[in-house]
Amino acid sequence: MNKTIMITGANAGIGKEAARQLAMLKDTEKIYLACRSKAKAIAAMKDLETETGKQIFKIVEMDVSDIQSVRDSISSIEPIDALIMNAGGNGSKTPKKITRDGVTQIFATNSLGHMVLLDELLKTNRLRKVALYAGSEAARGIPMMGIKRPNLKTSSIEEFASICDGTYFNKHTPVTDLYALVKYTTAMCLMATARKYPNIRIITMSPGGTIGTEIATESPIVIKAIWKMMVPIMYSLGLMHKVGVAAKRYVDGISNESYKSGVFYASKNRMPVGDVVDQSVFMKELKNIIFQDNAYKAIHRFIK
Repeated sequence: MNKTIMITGANAGIGKEAARQLAMLKDTEKIYLACRSKAKAIAAMKDLETETGKQIFKIVEMDVSDIQSVRDSISSIEPIDALIMNAGGNGSKTPKKITRDGVTQIFATNSLGHMVLLDELLKTNRLRKVALYAGSEAARGIPMMGIKRPNLKTSSIEEFASICDGTYFNKHTPVTDLYALVKYTTAMCLMATARKYPNIRIITMSPGGTIGTEIATESPIVIKAIWKMMVPIMYSLGLMHKVGVAAKRYVDGISNESYKSGVFYASKNRMPVGDVVDQSVFMKELKNIIFQDNAYKAIHRFIK
């Protein structure tokens, strides 16, 4: 069982709900709430303590879009059994902006900081059992939502690196395409990481299409308006589920060892809801070790 757990992006949405569900498990002793905003983290912690009747939460100030912030935060973290890399989103209002680490804002937010966090915990033996990364069905494409399946030409180090630094895209590329390829690249990288650390279970788990998250909070006003209008419609059509269902995917992922290391799990249907399965059933390239290693090397070019 996982006694000590860390969750990034834990002040709202799926991360906060995952913290609540995990706190209700009898074996959970401590949950680190890793959040960018201390004020929001404190508010979330108070809510969680009230809802669960437990005082097992500890705040870690961490901005996963900033490598230095991640490194500065790690010193305050004791050894943990499980890590849930939940923080992410569409890169706020400037997803294609290049950060000081040389990657796009959307890549920094969803991937780079998490890889630094995981690397440091593994190198210092402070992760005992399992790491789960919040993937997305977008990484394998969602045709009925207009999200294309990733179709890389070579899956070389250079091509994956161009996804990291944004040169793969043009100014007209939709944010959904950026997001899909960021999630795909990270999932591939984590498969390579899993092979490097066979004693730690490392999986990618999509929370699925979820109503009640803050994914569009920092988006431009037009996108926020569209998202606000579309979410209730998609939920009514069975294309989305509630936060509790999404969070349970995380809880099951770190708790149930039938979820194998080095696998990307997401919905088995074309819709981003329902039971999850190994996505290599749909995408044979997920099993390509060379592609996995190339994604790993590409991301680590930007980790200095």
